[in-house]
Amino acid sequence: MQERYDEEQFEQLFEMVNTNQRDEFREMFLPLHERDQLNLFHLLYPKNKAKISEFLSAEEFAEIFEWMDVQDQKDAVKYLPEDYILSMFNDLPADTLANFVYLNNRTDTNIEAVLNKMDDQKYKRVVEILSYEQETAGSIMTKEYFFLYEENTAQEVIEKIRRYAEQVETVYYLYVVDRNHHLVGVLSLRDLLLAPKNMKVNEFMNTLVLSVPVDMDQEEVAKLIREYDLIAMPVVSHDGRLVGIITVDDIIDVMELESEENFADFAGVSYSSAERETMTPMDAAKQRSPWIILLLFLSLFTGGLINRFEETLAAVVSLAAFIPLIMDSAGNVGTQSLAVAIRNMESDEKDSAKLLSTLKNEAKIGSIMGIFSSIAIFLLIGLLYQDFVLGFVVGVSILLSIVVSAVVGTLIPTLIKKLHFDPAVASGPFITTINDMTGLVIYLGVATLLLEYL
Repeated sequence: MQERYDEEQFEQLFEMVNTNQRDEFREMFLPLHERDQLNLFHLLYPKNKAKISEFLSAEEFAEIFEWMDVQDQKDAVKYLPEDYILSMFNDLPADTLANFVYLNNRTDTNIEAVLNKMDDQKYKRVVEILSYEQETAGSIMTKEYFFLYEENTAQEVIEKIRRYAEQVETVYYLYVVDRNHHLVGVLSLRDLLLAPKNMKVNEFMNTLVLSVPVDMDQEEVAKLIREYDLIAMPVVSHDGRLVGIITVDDIIDVMELESEENFADFAGVSYSSAERETMTPMDAAKQRSPWIILLLFLSLFTGGLINRFEETLAAVVSLAAFIPLIMDSAGNVGTQSLAVAIRNMESDEKDSAKLLSTLKNEAKIGSIMGIFSSIAIFLLIGLLYQDFVLGFVVGVSILLSIVVSAVVGTLIPTLIKKLHFDPAVASGPFITTINDMTGLVIYLGVATLLLEYL
């Protein structure tokens, strides 16, 4: 398989499409990796994209379709012939097709018409996956998996793999079921190859098989696969029947999606990939407005705090010049600590000792950063303003603000989680405002205590 394509190669392929050189196109195009095939397909003009059904079989195009994002998939369905799409849908893994249907909300009548003409077994698999709640194990599992019975011999299993390997997602893990399809064991391809050919599966299978229920959250599944270093995870019903598997490539997609959503949550603009496809500017504004309005009310407290220290500011007007410095420093450090706390919360959710360790570590880091910052600002203000007392006030305030902000940024997500809110969503909008207020109180408090020396 070729690793990459170059511009000259694309020009040749483009010319082959224009001049209908089907055999030459296939000879150059098919050895490429599916990702490179998709990149080349993207660069074709719409009229040439529509001709792809003449150059590639539906089965070959299905592999490219899997790599596409939702919008490209929707476009492909529109400009390719219905019979071609029907054949391609029958070749797609059930989980890929189910995800495509879900993201289209089954509102496209053309897609629905094609689905109704699909192979009955494939259609039932797609419907089953769609029946599970989104972002659960059942909604991301694949139905194309390899299973065997405990009374099968090693030789029988090897012959079965040869017959069906191309139809399943992976054969590296072989799942063993009883006649009622209950999951009873697992064996690796290595175990199978090392076993005597007449030995029955139940004699060398591992009965301690890790599985997840269909309704487990996909993030929890990702943690298990990462923790146990698996390449696939069996999914079982509540009565222990094997219903599908989740492969590591699907989990990588889940982790990437969760990372994107957590980033959006962190900014207070949480929404799923499905919502992102259909969300209008008005919908997005309605979703974000409550956070903005709430922060506006919180900011009123900041104004109130300044009024409480009006006499201090009136006595030493130069104090006001450093308020943005104090507030920004506190907010930035708090946001950094918040990110660390949320990351640790995701990776060690049930480890209560981790919170105390993180708290101590962030306090130490805050102290070190605070000391360096306070010394730097003390010298800078003393030299530039010829006022070392003012420099001392600002320096001490910076030190205390950074340490307190680091601690607050670590504690807030934990407290919010205790209240059963998503810490990524709720912490982000609050942390900067709270730390701004904290830094302001510390700064003006220290200034008031030392007012007679200023």
